[in-house]
Amino acid sequence: MAFLSSTAPILIVGTLMCALAYRFITLQRELRANNRIAAANGCLSLRQWNSTWPLGLDLLVQVFRHDRRQQILKFFLEVVSESGTTFEQNLLFSRGVDTIDPQNIQALLSNQFADFGLGLRPPTFCPLLGSGIFTQDGAQWRHSRELLRPQIMKNRFTNFEQICSAVDNLISSIPDDNTVDLQPLFFRLTFETTLFLLFGQHLSSLQSEGITDQESDFANAFNLGQEYLAKRGRLGNFYWLLGGRKFRKACKICHGFMDRAVQKALISTTNKAPGNKAEPYIFIDALIEETWNPQVLRDQCLNVLLAGRDTTACCLTWTLRLLVQHPHVLFKLRAEISDTVGVGLRSPTPTITQVKSLAYLSLVIKEVLRLYPSVPVNSRAATKTTTLPTGGGPTGTAPILVRKGEAVGYCVYAMHRRRDIYGADADEFRPERWENDALKDVGWGYLPFNGGPRVCLGQEFELLEVGYTIVRLLQTFEAIEQAEGYRMEKRVGEEMQVLTLVVSCGEGCVVKMRRYGDEV
Repeated sequence: MAFLSSTAPILIVGTLMCALAYRFITLQRELRANNRIAAANGCLSLRQWNSTWPLGLDLLVQVFRHDRRQQILKFFLEVVSESGTTFEQNLLFSRGVDTIDPQNIQALLSNQFADFGLGLRPPTFCPLLGSGIFTQDGAQWRHSRELLRPQIMKNRFTNFEQICSAVDNLISSIPDDNTVDLQPLFFRLTFETTLFLLFGQHLSSLQSEGITDQESDFANAFNLGQEYLAKRGRLGNFYWLLGGRKFRKACKICHGFMDRAVQKALISTTNKAPGNKAEPYIFIDALIEETWNPQVLRDQCLNVLLAGRDTTACCLTWTLRLLVQHPHVLFKLRAEISDTVGVGLRSPTPTITQVKSLAYLSLVIKEVLRLYPSVPVNSRAATKTTTLPTGGGPTGTAPILVRKGEAVGYCVYAMHRRRDIYGADADEFRPERWENDALKDVGWGYLPFNGGPRVCLGQEFELLEVGYTIVRLLQTFEAIEQAEGYRMEKRVGEEMQVLTLVVSCGEGCVVKMRRYGDEV
């Protein structure tokens, strides 16, 4: 026993030394392998986002400070102007790359798709969203996408009647004093239409049980949960530091809401008479054919609800704000709607064909999505040591090395404001910039719905819902203008913004509205 007690420290120290030696040899091998890849591809070093504090903590402090001020995307633009279109950052022991270069983003999302995965997104997002199409990689993601694709492709226009009904509800909910914040109403609208996409004819039973009446509680919890996800994402490997009671409570409310909806659908399916097949391409029915696991069903539904509710509501909010801030655009759009469909109390409800035929409306929405893309900031992580085509060297045009595990962030919001792509007025709202195919060669410089294999499946549904809603509002309301005391005088991009997984307006969309036929 005395011998063992005297040799134990030596064994511990020896084991530690061996482990350190093994780690050192492994790192040296990785370094030599990385250097060979860099030399073979002509990779050069990147400009850095300069830090003065250890571990880049000053950069992290700036990010969270601007986030509290609801000016984080404006801050990102300032960083890009100082550091270049592709640069390196070193935060909390981790090296990463940030880019707004279309070539690099095309490589990330398409040409070198197999070289990059979601990185830390699954563990960062899973407490709220679980395992669904936005948190899955590899075979799981491919399975979810193939499950979703036929339903969304088939249902993109078959749910048009539900959109019409939901927009009618929206219009009727605008108060008699004619001053309203449209942003929460738009979120309620897209919540309703997305629930129908998810549950179809099961929605009536959800309404009868009062489940859909809990939209307000769910919305508050879902919004709070997304704020936590965004903050966790900014901490990289230390995402786990942000959680706590408020986050867990928000997740519990969201899960409880969707669990009750899923349970009603399961009961409805169980009680269905043999041979009495439900309407085709209803999301929850197709999922139930794959699995009866309630957690799997809940997670997939939450992922789709995020995509259908938040991105569309934000697009509608920014569209109305920009139209009110630019009365000449609003006048031109109203004239097009009047000539094509009609406006006023007796104007007919537009058809899908009519909505899609409105050329200037299409340009307006396209310009809105340029300035406020559906997902303004995103990232991938290298699944192996690889390269990106540009950003290195003194001129920033040489290839760059991305080591296995390193994150590559890309900011579509900033890319869409590049003056070398969109001209000197890139920060301005000008739908006419898209006329006559003036930007037909913009390619990956315009990315409102992501790109490559993970391109948004629901983009046509979103564009239809946004377009139809705008038409019906302009048909119904003779005047939509800035409300007294809520002036939208700031330049585009200067307003307060709330960046979660999407970007909403921190100032809302408070407007004064007057129906056709109302007294002035």
